[in-house]
Amino acid sequence: MRFLYLFYAWLGLIACHQVQARPANDLTKGANVLIRSEETVFTVNSVSSSTTYFKTTIAILNENGSDRAKLYVPYDKLKKVDYINATSYDSFGKKIKSLRKSDIVDVSAVSDGNLFQDNRVKIADLTHSVYPYTVEFEYQVTSGNMLFYPLWMPLDEENLAVEKSTFRVLSPLGMPLRYLEKNLPVPLKKEKTATHEVYTWQVQDLAPVEQEPFGPMFSELVPFVRTAPGTFEVEGYQGSMQNWKDYGLWVGKLNSGRDVLPEATRQKLQSMVAGAKTSEEKVRKIYSYLQGNTRYVSIQLGIGGWQPFEASFVDGKGYGDCKALTNYTQAMLKAVGINSYQALIRAGDGASDILTEFPSQQFNHVVLCVPLERDSLWLECTNQNQAAGYAGSFTGNRHALLITPEGGKLVKTPMYGASDNTQIRSISVQLDEKGNGTASVRTVFSGEQSEARSIALHNVKPDEQKKWLYEHVEVPAFDINSYTWKEQKDAVPSVTEDLELRLRQYATVSGKRLFLKPNLMNKWTYSPVAKEKRLTDVVMRGMAFKDVDTVSFQLPAGFALEFQPQDMDLRTAFGQYKTTIKVDGQQVTYIRSLQMPIGRFKPETYAQLVEFMNKLVSADNQQLVFVKNIP
Repeated sequence: MRFLYLFYAWLGLIACHQVQARPANDLTKGANVLIRSEETVFTVNSVSSSTTYFKTTIAILNENGSDRAKLYVPYDKLKKVDYINATSYDSFGKKIKSLRKSDIVDVSAVSDGNLFQDNRVKIADLTHSVYPYTVEFEYQVTSGNMLFYPLWMPLDEENLAVEKSTFRVLSPLGMPLRYLEKNLPVPLKKEKTATHEVYTWQVQDLAPVEQEPFGPMFSELVPFVRTAPGTFEVEGYQGSMQNWKDYGLWVGKLNSGRDVLPEATRQKLQSMVAGAKTSEEKVRKIYSYLQGNTRYVSIQLGIGGWQPFEASFVDGKGYGDCKALTNYTQAMLKAVGINSYQALIRAGDGASDILTEFPSQQFNHVVLCVPLERDSLWLECTNQNQAAGYAGSFTGNRHALLITPEGGKLVKTPMYGASDNTQIRSISVQLDEKGNGTASVRTVFSGEQSEARSIALHNVKPDEQKKWLYEHVEVPAFDINSYTWKEQKDAVPSVTEDLELRLRQYATVSGKRLFLKPNLMNKWTYSPVAKEKRLTDVVMRGMAFKDVDTVSFQLPAGFALEFQPQDMDLRTAFGQYKTTIKVDGQQVTYIRSLQMPIGRFKPETYAQLVEFMNKLVSADNQQLVFVKNIP
């Protein structure tokens, strides 16, 4: 899929303060960059062609804004850069440099691991070392890819101020523009010429955003306009985006007839599943065959950015991109009598969900959905190690567009709650009189909490895995004597990690006293800054989880308890935290559990979140005190 377009379209989706207009002379407060003026004109020439003109004048106020002195213009087989002009000026208005054609760098826009690609980017660099300075950029591109209409987001990052930004779309009469507006201080201005309808949006005097911890996505709080076609054409394939059903029909048209497998392969697959007792067992056998016989290679050539290679190609070559591998898996399942649907999705750990109310191309990935009697089984066809049916942080808990014979249909992928994303740990520690010790640690990571270990197990070289553990095991000072990982590939996968550690001065010995922090490996360390007036909602995003740690310490002989912290039991909307400590002679048993949700809360609850996390930090650092009995 076309990752680059989506990257630029959704750049800067982070938590922030609500956008407010300020007088122009106050705009630079807190800003690294000031956009003096910006104009984007998108002209729809026909259902198959468009032109985009862009011009901007930007003041680079300090070194933190120097990235805006570089212009990146992507292009490919379907998109041509007509020209790029650029000039820079010093703080007195004296010209520093005018861009020459030879100054423009032309590079690949994708990684070296891609075998078939035509995505490239032209880079115009006017970076200067003396601040402030001003850069002017102007360019025009012509595109034959009408899947993508522009996204206009004049405030697209923090510490950016805008004096004036204008977005104009010219659409031929009879081809009305589809658009979605959010947070606009000034309404759309709509006009007509003899040939076009003209849509104009403009903002002025937008102050920099201020990030608030645990805030909403950036796109919720800043002005933006997303546009999309009603009807479009890409390399002869005509389609409609008026609704999700129509867009799904267009994708289905691209896929049509590309699921034919060689007869020998069909017979091999049917023989492979002959002993399977259920449809799910057949699916798992086919998926295992896919993982053992193919690899992912990105293929992005023209319409190939959206149209899969034939199943027979993947069968013969053993590689393909997400579309091709998904299409191949669908063809293999069809050969053994299992129906399935390709599904477009916006993939990525932490990626925002699509705007379901605005049918348009918002996807960067394809997966396969297999409806079964009890539930649907989701297959990630590009991952050679992922458990069948597991969507995880990459594609879980978001909307996908099923491509059915009747058209596109929005559905939700599996959501993983705290009971799925667990970390259950048991530790046995033997301490000596100097505070050194040995620890046997068994941790079972499940769901999204297992993903980091699974990646390390499969993708980190064996001789580098111990180094990886040293970077990820959170113990003050330790050596790893041995380790093992064992993976269980269920619908909610798990990894069991066994560690044998040598602890260096974990307990502090001072005179006749021994100080022991019972929380060995799972301390909460972050608390957001308190704020008198919270402006935005509190958003707990990412992963709901549950951790349970049971730590048993065997103390050296002769020490008696002098001080023991109180047990804790905190229950809030932001999480539940409980600790118990039991001392029985030289045996100390510490049990800690923490469960946290995802969700959205009113701004006035922020103080409760800060209080809760402050208590977590304090509780996780409490210590017991023992005193040595001296005869």
